[in-house]
Amino acid sequence: MSKLKAIREQKNLTQEELSEKSKISVRTIQRIEAGTEPKGHTRKVLAMTLEVEENALLEEIPQITPETDEVQASAEEQSVPINYSYIKIINLSSLLFTLLPPLNIFVPLILMFTMKQQNTLARQIISVQMIWTVMAPIVFMLGIFLKFGKQFTLILMILIVLSNIFIILRNAAEIDRNKKLYFKLKFSMI
Repeated sequence: MSKLKAIREQKNLTQEELSEKSKISVRTIQRIEAGTEPKGHTRKVLAMTLEVEENALLEEIPQITPETDEVQASAEEQSVPINYSYIKIINLSSLLFTLLPPLNIFVPLILMFTMKQQNTLARQIISVQMIWTVMAPIVFMLGIFLKFGKQFTLILMILIVLSNIFIILRNAAEIDRNKKLYFKLKFSMI
């Protein structure tokens, strides 16, 4: 959906009404909404008519389909819509396997492919689990080498598992609220 169409619909205007107010032909408005970038005078007049900044008409926004809770992904992933219900399932599947670290990676990975959600959110969920799976034994071994005793080792193990549970649950809450991850990496490991 073009930015012009979104703004026009937000202002409850038809293409004909916008054409009358702006003195821009309906055909020009249709071309802009179909993807043609508005130029100079046309962009300025439309921006003034709609009471928005000129550059607001240049940006493309992702298409949101409220009834299925799906959003079009970035340019490289436009063929695969993001289904946030599936993303949440992929994220929470790691929760079932926090005590079996290899499975907290493989189960979400399998779900990512079976649910056809090969997008950045699913990849980030799996990448975060991969980092946690690598870091957990390192932290555990450091705790053993410090030789604080058996009680410290047990507490450390519990804290390591609880940290992963917290990461998974916090990401699930952020997916619900803002359709993004709270804990994410600046890179993808897959």
